[in-house]
Amino acid sequence: MTGSNDRYRLIGTNGSPYSVKMRAILRYRRLAFDWVLRTESNRAETEGVRPAVIPVLRFPEDGNYRSDSTVLAYALEDLHPGQRSIMPSDPGHAFLSHLIEDMADEWGTKIMFLYRWRRPVDIDYAQYWIADDVFPDRKGEARKAVAAEFAERQIGRMAMVGCTEENAPAIEASYLRILDAVEPHFGMHDFLFGSRPALGDFGLYGQLKPLSEDPTGQAVMRERAQRTESWVRQLDDASGLEVGPEEGAWLPTDALLPKATLDLLRLAGELYLPFLSANAAALEAGRKQVELTVFGQTYAQSPFGYQAKCYAEIKRRLAALEGEPLARVRGVLDETGCGEWLS
Repeated sequence: MTGSNDRYRLIGTNGSPYSVKMRAILRYRRLAFDWVLRTESNRAETEGVRPAVIPVLRFPEDGNYRSDSTVLAYALEDLHPGQRSIMPSDPGHAFLSHLIEDMADEWGTKIMFLYRWRRPVDIDYAQYWIADDVFPDRKGEARKAVAAEFAERQIGRMAMVGCTEENAPAIEASYLRILDAVEPHFGMHDFLFGSRPALGDFGLYGQLKPLSEDPTGQAVMRERAQRTESWVRQLDDASGLEVGPEEGAWLPTDALLPKATLDLLRLAGELYLPFLSANAAALEAGRKQVELTVFGQTYAQSPFGYQAKCYAEIKRRLAALEGEPLARVRGVLDETGCGEWLS
């Protein structure tokens, strides 16, 4: 293993929305780290890390490796309190930021995955550039072969994560809803909870970044939300964004939330939280299928245990609020249709 022991070591891939999300967080927070593409030659370095997902982050203080981008983001907050934090200082806003981040991580990735592996133009593009990153030691025909194998494996996973032809209209409609929500608001210093980025911003960024690069996702974004594409490009490295009393500030607790933030929460109330509820119910009943109505259409997929944990964690974080922040958040949740799913 190379790299200094006093630096974080982030191992991931450019094609992974969670990897680029974590890289953007480390850049913004100005934490010293090395970005390492995971390849065949270094895969053994993180073989025993659980959950077995990317990115994987090695922590300099103990040399341990950890994964799960949300867990990593909170761990960095504990280790570097007050250092360009991505958690809003108001606990109510911090909860809402977590909810948006969770929706991006668990539903937004369906959008990214569908656009990347559904159409030939996207498959042809993605399989080769990802193979260039992940299999640099394969040359010529061997590189082409491993690219095709990788694409076949990813396409084979589409039904498991809900990216079917039957579900495609609902998933694609949710992409347009997200773009329409944020496009009027996003700019260089415009974020969901103030003039500095929060966890919710980085969760959204992680999924929009590959969508802004893959052919069809990019074409849709450029036609419908060009400022959002600029915002994604800028948040990729926001280490130069200053955080101080006059800029880079969190919204006051008595300020109205931006319409973009409220519209994303409305999407959570209409789409994401009903999905989490149906998923949890399917698991509890032992059913092999999650079914619900999304935008007037039937949506179905296999249930996921991890998403039940996400639902429980959202409820736990809401239950931890008290006093004025809880009352204020309850008002926002009721206004946006989230309240009935988090009672």
